[in-house]
Amino acid sequence: MGVGELEDRRREAVRAWTSFVEHGDAPGAVRPEILRSWGRSTAVGTDVTEAPLADEGETAGRWRDSPLQVAVERVEAELRRTAEDGDLVVAVTDPDTRILWTYGGRMMRRKAESVNFVAGGRWDDRSVGTNALDLANRLGAPAMVFSAEHYAPIVHNWVCWAAPVHDPVTGAQLGVIDLSTTWDRTHPIGLATARVMARLIETAMPRSRTHGGLLEETRDPGLVMTLLGTAETRLDGQRLLLNRRQTEILALLAMHPEGLSLEQLHALVYGDQAVTFSTLKAEVSHLRAALGGQLSSRPYRLLMPVATDVEHVLSLLRRGEVAAAVDAYRGDLLPGTNSPALHELAEYVAVALREALLADPQPDAVVRYGELAPYDVEVLETCLARLEGTAHPAVPLLKGRLAVARS
Repeated sequence: MGVGELEDRRREAVRAWTSFVEHGDAPGAVRPEILRSWGRSTAVGTDVTEAPLADEGETAGRWRDSPLQVAVERVEAELRRTAEDGDLVVAVTDPDTRILWTYGGRMMRRKAESVNFVAGGRWDDRSVGTNALDLANRLGAPAMVFSAEHYAPIVHNWVCWAAPVHDPVTGAQLGVIDLSTTWDRTHPIGLATARVMARLIETAMPRSRTHGGLLEETRDPGLVMTLLGTAETRLDGQRLLLNRRQTEILALLAMHPEGLSLEQLHALVYGDQAVTFSTLKAEVSHLRAALGGQLSSRPYRLLMPVATDVEHVLSLLRRGEVAAAVDAYRGDLLPGTNSPALHELAEYVAVALREALLADPQPDAVVRYGELAPYDVEVLETCLARLEGTAHPAVPLLKGRLAVARS
């Protein structure tokens, strides 16, 4: 988007905000979630000069006790580099939208400090008005707030992108990560970057172990497998260099925590292919070495906490959190796999996500899904039918995607 277009967009946002503040209404172009947040923000007023600060000791205690601290420390270099390269301020909050950690580029750091966009700052909309951190936290989905879409004039010069951060095992929403800069530096990939940063933190999160039905947090992150879209495996935060077959074997073991016999694992990996048991044993031996011996035999079973993005997506769907599931779904499971079991699982996850969208076609989620499945005409048509007669901002995007899919 060029500077002129951004300036026009900013003027429109200011006009809408002024109309709401002075007359209690706003043009139809204002997004519904922004308008609802403005309604909640009237109690704050427009003369707020900074966010209120929570008790310093209590904030430090929350940060110390949160699994987010461990995760952020593990990826802090990447978060800092993102902030410095884009002259952004990056913030991580708790579930109450209280900032627990922040880091800023040189210019944005000063701006952030002037409005208490710092550790302890309370950025729920009832404290400081409409902002992306609050929206992402409330909606459980990535959110962007541009210029005067913020309720408080102190941040009308900002653009903010935020995405929720979840526990990869339990699915609990732990807070959000926010990226902010000045409105004239708005970029189309801002929201995607926030999603990537959220996922980065989630993969570095301490794992949860189950004891007697209770979840006990541990500082050991265990094994984290990304299988949707692209494959990546990390053990205790360190990336493992595995070949395709080893990744498939490890994925199957992750999906079967009770363990698998040699014969069962062979059938799941190779199906009817003429591959010897010795070949499979050799691959398992390589895996056992890579995992530091944390893979038992008879049955083959992983001896550490395990989290996969596949189970994360399925757990979100089980709870009816369709938008969050679409965010977490980054593509087909191990595309091109010739493991019959993994091919079947890939189909199951893809169909489950699609059926959830057909049952509950949330517009923003369908827009994101369209990026992954651009030719799924039925999902697009179902969503547009639900939106018929409305001025939802997703409508032109969905119509454009549908036109391409039909061409």
